[in-house]
Amino acid sequence: MKTKEIFNIFSGKRVIEKPKEKKKIIADYREKNCLIPYELMDLGVEVEFRELKVGDYIAGDIIIERKTVSDFISSMLNRRLSNQIEDLKQYQDKLLIIEGIEEKELYNDDNETGVHANAIRGFLLSVTLKHKIPIIFTKNSEDTVKYLLILLNKKENEISLNAKKKGRNKKEQLQFILESFPGIGPKTAKRLLKEFKTIKGVINATKEELKKIIGKKAELLSELTNRDY
Repeated sequence: MKTKEIFNIFSGKRVIEKPKEKKKIIADYREKNCLIPYELMDLGVEVEFRELKVGDYIAGDIIIERKTVSDFISSMLNRRLSNQIEDLKQYQDKLLIIEGIEEKELYNDDNETGVHANAIRGFLLSVTLKHKIPIIFTKNSEDTVKYLLILLNKKENEISLNAKKKGRNKKEQLQFILESFPGIGPKTAKRLLKEFKTIKGVINATKEELKKIIGKKAELLSELTNRDY
């Protein structure tokens, strides 16, 4: 970065003027497929693409997970977002950006996505209240860029890029396996494990034993565990 020498007419001395540092943001390499990095470049921001283990952008000392409305709903359904939320918690300053609320309805009461609006509201409350992660809703990619620019104008500190995917403890591993079964959520998985102690115990349980715990879902679980490949 070059310095510029200027003459101070009041003191009669030459002084060195330091040029303003170019703002820089780190983006996950998968963000190359969206407009945001290129809109930032057009505004004079230096964008460095890296493989980020956690988050999509790093602005100064803030880690940001960006989701379009569609991606937010799909990753909520397949529980990928829950894991990403856990990963974000290792950072002091983090944000979840949900982008595109002007373009797509977030609370789809007509059940088009199969997700009830209150389920989405409940998840958002869990992110903010339980996990302490602020959420910003942006109208579109242009609006997201404006937020990122404001973050870049804040005092920047270095952030560690040595983030790791958060490992699950033994109980969480067992629960995660059961949650992969259709219709088995976190609460049901915990109830099954409390009753039958192990994954093997759940699989070997009779249909009648399962019905006492999970009701009609026992039919599907029993059929699935006995289905031929």
